[in-house]
Amino acid sequence: MTYRQLVRAIARWWWLGAIPVVIVGAYTALTYRPPGTTYQAVFRFTAGGTPAAELSADYDRYYAWLASEYIANGLADYAVTARFAEGVAERLAEAGLEIPPHAVQGAIATDNVQSVFVVYLTWPDPDQLRLMAAIVGDELLAAGPVAFPQMGNIGQVARLADTPAPIPLSPSLRARLVGPAIRILLGAFVGAGLILAAYLLDPVVRDDDELNELGLSVIAIIPKSRSH
Repeated sequence: MTYRQLVRAIARWWWLGAIPVVIVGAYTALTYRPPGTTYQAVFRFTAGGTPAAELSADYDRYYAWLASEYIANGLADYAVTARFAEGVAERLAEAGLEIPPHAVQGAIATDNVQSVFVVYLTWPDPDQLRLMAAIVGDELLAAGPVAFPQMGNIGQVARLADTPAPIPLSPSLRARLVGPAIRILLGAFVGAGLILAAYLLDPVVRDDDELNELGLSVIAIIPKSRSH
């Protein structure tokens, strides 16, 4: 299909392409429900351990600080793994809350700055989030020496620095618009398909260019009259 044919098809059957868009738009407007409020708990851990007594107070103690940064980085990476999520899911099941490990893993995000690492836990139910936050914290504190046994000989490798509390997060503009936009876009694709089908299936020759495209020569054209 050439550009000129495309323009003619759109000009002739635009209404056919608009039908799905109008239907989808009306259905979306009638059934649209904004996404619900989600909640997030943010809690921080300080990382490190008790250095050996034989370390000097100046130079050697630098390695203890460097090790604490490695611990923070390692625990932040470990907290988003499937193995950690499985441990949290098991503890949640023991507490009476059944949440699959993949959902737990998807709710956790982490970050770390030097010797402090941060856990972001996002969930739609604030009461469940409180329980999840407590169990995530306990699991991290318990799993640290297990995941990194090389640090087990210097004491506890992480400490909870603050108490997590659910904070409501309003849905973003993108989250509100992405669903309706996808529906209308699909309706536009269906409409474009209807226009193309109408053009290909139309048996009527409407101008001399279509005859020329078929390899037929136009000898003369009878103009339209006002009376007929």
